[in-house]
Amino acid sequence: MIEWVAKFLQAFIPLFVAIDPIGLAAVFLGLGQAVAPGRRQKIARQATWTGGLVALGFLFLGQTVFKALGISVSDFQIAGGLILFLIAARDLIQPATEGEKLAEDFGVVPLGMPLIAGPALITTLLVLAQNQTVGLAVTLLALAANLAIVIFTLRYSEWFGRKVTPTGMRAISKIISMLLAAIAVSMIRHGLKE
Repeated sequence: MIEWVAKFLQAFIPLFVAIDPIGLAAVFLGLGQAVAPGRRQKIARQATWTGGLVALGFLFLGQTVFKALGISVSDFQIAGGLILFLIAARDLIQPATEGEKLAEDFGVVPLGMPLIAGPALITTLLVLAQNQTVGLAVTLLALAANLAIVIFTLRYSEWFGRKVTPTGMRAISKIISMLLAAIAVSMIRHGLKE
C-alpha cells in the first residue's frame, strides 16, 4: 500500500505543479469577471473537459506522433523542458496584468488549452507514462485526481479568491512557477542523459 501511494504521489505532484490549479483559479477569476456565474460554471466544465481530452489524446497518441515525426521522448523532454522553463521564467518575471479581457467563451482556448493541457502537462504525462516505476495506470489515476482538483478550484474560485486574496493567489502562483522551472531543468537534464 505504501509503495502504491509513493508511486501515485510521484505522478500526482508533477502533474499538480504542471497544471497549477491555484494559478488557474486566479486566471479564471480574472478572465471571467464580466461573465454571469451560471455561464462561468459552464465555461469551467468546458475547460476541464477540453484539457482532459487533449491530455488523453497526447498520452495515448503521443508515441505514434513522435514516430511519424522521427523524434524521441528525450527530444520532446528537452524541447518541453525549454518551453516550460521559458513559461515559468516569464511568469516569475512578468508582472501580473490586471483586468485582462477575452471573449466570453474562453473555456476551450485559452483555459482548456494551453492553460490546463499545455506543454507542461503534456510533457509531464509522456515522461511519467514512460517511467517504469510509475506506469500508465498510475499516471491516468493521477491525471484524473488533478482534473478533479481543477473542477473544484474553478467551481469555488470566487470563494477561494476572497479567502486567499489576489496578493496571496499571485504569491502561490509564483511559487508554483518556481517549482515548474525546477521541473523543467530536471526534464532537460533527463532528456540529455538518454
